Amino acid sequence: MKKLFLFTALSFGVLTLNAQTKEELQAQKAEKTAIASTASAEAAAIQAKIDALPGWRKGAFGTIGGSLSGFNNWYAQGAPNNSSGNIGFTVNAFANLIEDKFFWRNSLTTNLNWVKLDNKDITTDSDNFEPTTDVFSISSLYGRNIAKNLAVSALGEYRTTILNNFNDPGYFDVGVGFTWTPIQNFVLVVHPLNYNFVFAENDTVFQSSLGAKIVADYTRQIGAIAFKTNLSAFQSYESGDLSNWMWTNSFSYTLWKMIGVGFDFGLRNNRQEAANFQEVALDAADNDLQTYYTLGLSYKF
Repeated sequence: MKKLFLFTALSFGVLTLNAQTKEELQAQKAEKTAIASTASAEAAAIQAKIDALPGWRKGAFGTIGGSLSGFNNWYAQGAPNNSSGNIGFTVNAFANLIEDKFFWRNSLTTNLNWVKLDNKDITTDSDNFEPTTDVFSISSLYGRNIAKNLAVSALGEYRTTILNNFNDPGYFDVGVGFTWTPIQNFVLVVHPLNYNFVFAENDTVFQSSLGAKIVADYTRQIGAIAFKTNLSAFQSYESGDLSNWMWTNSFSYTLWKMIGVGFDFGLRNNRQEAANFQEVALDAADNDLQTYYTLGLSYKF
C-alpha cells in the first residue's frame, strides 16, 4: 500500500510538472509572438520610410510556363505518334529614379510564347517551336514637379513584336503633358500633345497621327504577392480608326524562396492590325478584341 501511494504521488507530481511546463511554454510563445508582431510592424514602418527616400527603385518579376508531351502508337487519338510542347515566359521590370523635384520612370514588359505540335506520321507539318504570344513594350517617363502630386512630363513609349515581324508594325509614342501621382506606386499620365509614329510595310493601313496619350500604371508588392497593371491608350485626333489601346496585367505569388505561381493576361484593341491581318480596308475591318494569357511558375528576380 505504501509503494502504491508513493507511485501515485510521484505520477501526480510528474503530470503537474508537465502541465506547468506546457503552460509556461505557451506563455513564452505568446510573449515571443507579440514581440515578433511588434518587430514586423516596426520593420514595415522603416521600409515605408526607406521607400519614401529619394533615389533609385528597381525591381523585376516574371512568369515561366511550359509543358512537353510525346505519344507513340496512341491509337485513340487522331495523331497517334506526335510530340508537343508549350513554353512561355513574361518579364516585368522597372527602374525608377525619384527625387524631390523630378522623377524618371522606366519600365519593360514582355510576354513570349512558343508552341510545338509535330505529327511524326507526316512530313508537311513543322517540328519546331513556333511563336504564338509576342508582346514587347518599353517606356521612359520624365517629369518635373509643379505641385506635390503633379508634374509636367514627357513620355517615350515603344511597342512591337520581336519574334515575328519585328517593327512591322512598331509603335513609338512621344509626347508632353502632365503626370499625376496621387498615391505611391500609382502613375497616371495625360499627354494631350502626342505623336504616334507607326512603322510598317503596309503604309495603306498603318498610318502615323497626332493625338492624345493616356497611361495608367500600378505596380506593387505586398508580402509574397507582386502585381502590375498597365493601361496604355492613344486617341488619334485624325480618325478613331487610328486609335489603339492595350491593357496588361501580371500577378505573382511566391510560395517557396523565389519560386511561386504567376498569371498574366492582356487585352488589346487596334483596328489597323485587324485590317492588315484580314487584308481589307481600314474601315471594313472586323476589329475584334485581342486577348492573351499565361499561367505557370513564377520567379522573383
